[in-house]
Amino acid sequence: SVFLDTSSGDVVLELGALDAPDLTVTTDYDTARKIFVDQDQAAGMQAFMAGKITVQGDMMKMMALQSAMPNDAIAKQISAEIKELTS
Repeated sequence: SVFLDTSSGDVVLELGALDAPDLTVTTDYDTARKIFVDQDQAAGMQAFMAGKITVQGDMMKMMALQSAMPNDAIAKQISAEIKELTS
């Protein structure tokens, strides 16, 4: 699994898991690839509505993270880091 840690104020991506995450998002590999590598946000919404994405924990954290990262450059950097970690 890949975790995203924002507790320092920066976005940190690493393989593994956090001991006590505020939020856990679970999905299959193909859906994750479409969302994070291909940057296909419509696929993410469709997968969520179809029950292919489960969310446990603080939904407000997820909403805040979505609104805090509108910058395309940041999204592309995260996409590249996830692609590198999972290739």
